[in-house]
Amino acid sequence: MSTGRAAGPGGMGTKEALLAVARGERPGDLLFKNARVVNTFTAEVEETDVAIFQGRVAGLGRGYAAREEVDLRGRYLLPGFIDGHVHIESSYLWAPQYARGVVPRGTLAVVSDLHEIGNVAGLDGLKAVLAACQPLPLDLFLMAPSCVPATELETSGARLGPEEIAQALAWEGVPGLGEVMNFPGVIGGHSDCLAKIDAARGRPIDGHAPGVSGRELNAYVAAGPRSDHESTRYEEGREKLRRGMHLMIREGTTEKNLEELLSLVTDATYPRCLLVVDDRSCRDLLEDGDMDAVVRKAIRLGLDPLRAVQLVTINPATYFRLEGYGAVAPGYRAHLIVAEDLRGLRAQEVYYAGRLVAREGAALFDAQGSIPEALTATFHVRPFSPEALRLPPRGPRFPVIQVVPGQIITEHAFEEVRVAGGQIVADVERDILKLAVVERHRGTGNIGLGLARGFGLQRGALASSFAHDSHNIVAVGADDTDLYAAIQRVAAMQGGLAVAAGGEVMASLPLPVAGLMSLEPLEAVAQGLRAVEVAAAALGCRLASPFAVLSFLALPVIPSLKLTDRGLVDAARGAFVEWS
Repeated sequence: MSTGRAAGPGGMGTKEALLAVARGERPGDLLFKNARVVNTFTAEVEETDVAIFQGRVAGLGRGYAAREEVDLRGRYLLPGFIDGHVHIESSYLWAPQYARGVVPRGTLAVVSDLHEIGNVAGLDGLKAVLAACQPLPLDLFLMAPSCVPATELETSGARLGPEEIAQALAWEGVPGLGEVMNFPGVIGGHSDCLAKIDAARGRPIDGHAPGVSGRELNAYVAAGPRSDHESTRYEEGREKLRRGMHLMIREGTTEKNLEELLSLVTDATYPRCLLVVDDRSCRDLLEDGDMDAVVRKAIRLGLDPLRAVQLVTINPATYFRLEGYGAVAPGYRAHLIVAEDLRGLRAQEVYYAGRLVAREGAALFDAQGSIPEALTATFHVRPFSPEALRLPPRGPRFPVIQVVPGQIITEHAFEEVRVAGGQIVADVERDILKLAVVERHRGTGNIGLGLARGFGLQRGALASSFAHDSHNIVAVGADDTDLYAAIQRVAAMQGGLAVAAGGEVMASLPLPVAGLMSLEPLEAVAQGLRAVEVAAAALGCRLASPFAVLSFLALPVIPSLKLTDRGLVDAARGAFVEWS
């Protein structure tokens, strides 16, 4: 089994044959005639023909011949999109169905550290996803995951230390090191963090430095990370550009940073800017799109269409050193999009290595797939009773996690709490709800408890096993009985999403692949997600994507206050919260 990026079908053949086609001495396999080629090197449009041979572009110009011709009649031909930072697991889709969601939209290469499944199943989980991608018209470049686990403040299902990182870096198609999330550890010079960075020295090293600035940013960049996708403010993004980082402008399901940061893309800075999604749900993929939706939004916000295309093609290819990607040029891979219009950019046809793989939003390839049985039995929750969810007060006030709309950062507040029967209870009138994180990997019995505000639930509870990054069970609710019911349903399904009220489960979505993904078709998973979101709304939840928001409340490397199975965490300090 190959553990690297999926190779194009048929390879490139001999260099001599490709050069013969380029010289016009032999016919190519495919000829695009009368194309308006988007040149990502010079940000211009060329009206020309394009010859393809064995999955590569042989040449541009008039007079070529090929066994098959496609007359584009003046339509645009542009390189396939590259998503430079995405966690494909966040779509809730197993790899073949994920490809069904993104390839017809024009995404033909993704860069992912797969740390979601890595935190559950380690290197074996990474290998399973890579193997599933091998037959697909989607090139997956693995960034060796540096954050399994992200911190020592939570319990994960696996650990990848410097030795495991070195193993992954030796696999084919691994450009570098995935986002270094433990920024307090890097800034403080912790040996384990620096050892992982040193293992990837000389390769791209992705960063993750939310809100880091000044001398702390100097220290973080000096350690080695050269990109960041966590900027939420203009000033933050500008400082990171000034300190030499590549700015990944993120527009995902819950992370909406494009509008705030887009003006940082100028004629001077654009080579160091990328558009990425980070996390995008199956509903968004089905109903709105993938990278194409981000590009369209950037154009609507005023970015020149040719510049927008550069930010999702040649720029990520250059940063990640993906030779032969990101352009329509001799010797480059024939990963191509045909579109009628650049401003309202929608892929009409998509070609992978010169082979038609999608037309008018429909995939033309087999999207079936299987998984190792070990990935469908990953839950080891120690039995507990509803009484384990009781939260005793330590005083009149208690820390509360405040959701920030459109962001994955949170605010940290201390609020007077409602107490009944000697226990802290939800206060729905003030939108203060109970929050719980239940350890599910090792049967430790750990249950972290806290409070959260921003969901708006008037009754009931939500629970999910998709909880960045260790993916324990996270639940929020107005009632302990409903919290318990939702958590138990998630565990019984071997993972998924659940909504409960009145002690009964109203709706659920099974995600049995490592507790993160479904084997069902894209449309079925999107419908299931829609059902649990509608059920949440019926309970008063006012968030458009409540389960995506919930998943980040357990991520202790995103400021400011988060909850793990071991307790409340001040992410900025990288330490547990103490109060009385």
